[in-house]
Amino acid sequence: MNQQIEDSVLVSNYISGDEKSLEVLINRHNQRISSFIYSKVLDRDVTEDIFQDTFIKVIKTLKKGSYSEEGKFLPWVMRIAHNLIIDYFRKSKRMPKFEGSDDFNIFSVIGDDRPNAEKQLIKDQITSDLKVLIEELPDDQKEVLVMRIYKDMSFKEISENTGVSINTALGRMRYALINLRKVIEKNKIVLTN
Repeated sequence: MNQQIEDSVLVSNYISGDEKSLEVLINRHNQRISSFIYSKVLDRDVTEDIFQDTFIKVIKTLKKGSYSEEGKFLPWVMRIAHNLIIDYFRKSKRMPKFEGSDDFNIFSVIGDDRPNAEKQLIKDQITSDLKVLIEELPDDQKEVLVMRIYKDMSFKEISENTGVSINTALGRMRYALINLRKVIEKNKIVLTN
């Protein structure tokens, strides 16, 4: 019987005093959270620091009883990590590092044409949030939306691939967008910076 205990049950058990439940949660999500952090900061030591800070915040919030369980433990933890990553970039931007000689070099201060790390982080988070929202759609609407937006297929191609008429494919796309808007409004989700 290799049944996996739900995150919500582990959270509840931890709040009730079972320290082992937190260890299970950390081990379960360690790889995903660490990979997410590393993909943004590209530094193993910083990744480890942010990972630890993330779980310190998780523990404090759970101990205070401020966490409201909605079956969304991992997205909540990812949001905490995301905010800590942004804090890290803000701090490192405020304290510029000058490496090399004592001579001031203007090129160590001025930017280049690469995307701002914070803006890229926000864009990545919006993309990630949107994927989670899309997963909530009924399968037929999700299928059409993914084919249209992510696979850049025409409605004619979608129609041929799904075996439905073009009008049905258009209708499913329309309902997918309506349903996404409803979820976004209901949950007061902000998908822009």
